[in-house]
Amino acid sequence: MFNKNKPLDSNPSSGLGIPKPPEPAAPTPAPAAAATPARAPEPARPAAARSSSLSTLSAGVKYEGNISGAGELQVDGSLKGDIRVVRVVIGEGGAVEGTVHADILEVRGRVSGAIVAKQVKLFATSRVEGDITQEQLSIEQGAWFQGRCTQAKRDTPGANMLESPAPAPAEKPAPAKTDAKVEAKPAA
Repeated sequence: MFNKNKPLDSNPSSGLGIPKPPEPAAPTPAPAAAATPARAPEPARPAAARSSSLSTLSAGVKYEGNISGAGELQVDGSLKGDIRVVRVVIGEGGAVEGTVHADILEVRGRVSGAIVAKQVKLFATSRVEGDITQEQLSIEQGAWFQGRCTQAKRDTPGANMLESPAPAPAEKPAPAKTDAKVEAKPAA
């Protein structure tokens, strides 16, 4: 009938006529390419580790209303209202019309209103129209700023603006009592 014995090339058999399986070939670029997508989430991991409470106002959308909380806020759209959070980043396409209170503020877009923060950084693409009260201020070359800036240290009277969690009601200052005469002399 049939002869089941076949001559084997150079593969020795196990004695039962079954050839040994071929040895695995050298790794091909395909497994290396499979490892690349696994690395893609890594850049997102540090951002998630930095803050799990980041909120984003998306680009191309207009928002109206006040925002407050203990988290972080990224503004890429347009906001008409006040902000009071720990950290605010206003992206290049972002715009805020209102008061911004934060511990850390980074402006790459536009702000029209007062800023009260411990650390303020105006990037080259920023455009700020309003007064700034801060402990630390950094302005890159090319940034546009129209207003007054006041440095408020913790031991100065303006520092209470930096620490208050809620806006304090505006009080009218008491008229100053002056009994001394002031004479103006022209400068030499």
